[in-house]
Amino acid sequence: MKNNRLLFLLKKKTGTVLLLLLIFFVSLQANAQFTLRIELVSIPANHLDDSIYVAGNFNRWDPGKAGYHFLKMDEKRIVEVKDLAADVYEFKFTRGDWKRVEASVDGKDVGNKMVKINADTIVQYEIAAWKDDFVSVPKEHTASNQVHVMDTAFFIPQLNRTRRIWIYLPEDYSKSKKRYPVLYMHDGQNIFDTYTSGFGEWEVDECLDSLIKKGKQASIVVGIDNSPQRFNEYNPYDFQQFGKGEGDKYIEFLAQTLKPFIDDKYRTLSSKENTIIAGSSMGGLISYYAMLKLPDVFGKGGIFSPAFWTAPEIKLFTDSVAGKMSSKFFFYMGGMEGGNYVKDMQDIQEKLGEKSASMIYSVIDPVSGHNEQAWRKWFGEFYTWIMADGFNSVVKVKE
Repeated sequence: MKNNRLLFLLKKKTGTVLLLLLIFFVSLQANAQFTLRIELVSIPANHLDDSIYVAGNFNRWDPGKAGYHFLKMDEKRIVEVKDLAADVYEFKFTRGDWKRVEASVDGKDVGNKMVKINADTIVQYEIAAWKDDFVSVPKEHTASNQVHVMDTAFFIPQLNRTRRIWIYLPEDYSKSKKRYPVLYMHDGQNIFDTYTSGFGEWEVDECLDSLIKKGKQASIVVGIDNSPQRFNEYNPYDFQQFGKGEGDKYIEFLAQTLKPFIDDKYRTLSSKENTIIAGSSMGGLISYYAMLKLPDVFGKGGIFSPAFWTAPEIKLFTDSVAGKMSSKFFFYMGGMEGGNYVKDMQDIQEKLGEKSASMIYSVIDPVSGHNEQAWRKWFGEFYTWIMADGFNSVVKVKE
């Protein structure tokens, strides 16, 4: 009799049971952990006894992290990266540090490897050459005369850390009494000077020098160097791979410490309409978040290749505050960065566009990737649009 009653209850509540089973299944899928097996089938013959590592966005791009070295197996070298959530991952191969990174057969830098994971996955690669086997051309300082280091150890009270701060002043700054808009940029070591950059610079100073001579609006640019805690400082949310998010403290530093200092020391236009924030990858994420969180401070922004995948909560935050937004957003993504990255950005910009009164420029460049060369390519377009009266535009560049 009990069994019959149980059967009756299941029939009566079939919809509920199926719904619960579906939710349980979706939850399992969302929390699933996969293994990426990387096999090297060919490597240069001149370093066969050296240890080879994989460095990627799954291990904070550490070029010699223990546990991420390849093991010899038959004719291959193999490493397994375990406990990965379904996502797109990027990586490179090194021999323990970034001076000994993989290179093309002619010694040039190679782009990041990319793989989409939604199941246990095996991929195979060849390493053509190593960067340190070629005669390196000594790096030279390339910053223009308008750039100088404002402080080598500017104190960040919110994080109890110090940071190098760069500043670009327009050529006519010393000859006039004008006030200028201010553009705040993250990863400061990569925006002005090849000597301090890791993989090339944005050439922001050269670009602005040229645009200003053509009659475009001049501005002051403040570059804030990143730190070993970059993944934490540029993320407002905790993330399993990188740890506790410190983004709120970082943007508090920008708004409450650095900006007042700049406004006091230099001739600035301090309103939100004249305060711009920009960055790439994690810097794109924190720039976007700063605009949502502090819309009365940062009224314009350049969101280059935003790492929204590290902050899924940003979609809900966008949904909750978009109705109050009336700012200017420039979004860029390279088509070579991966389908998920492009979709993540498009989902955010569309939600923002539907619910806010903001002005949006969005560009997908199919032949560009996730690197300084691509961000340099589009910086001039961003700056020209962000400084003009503007218009809404979604652009997909032809291949």
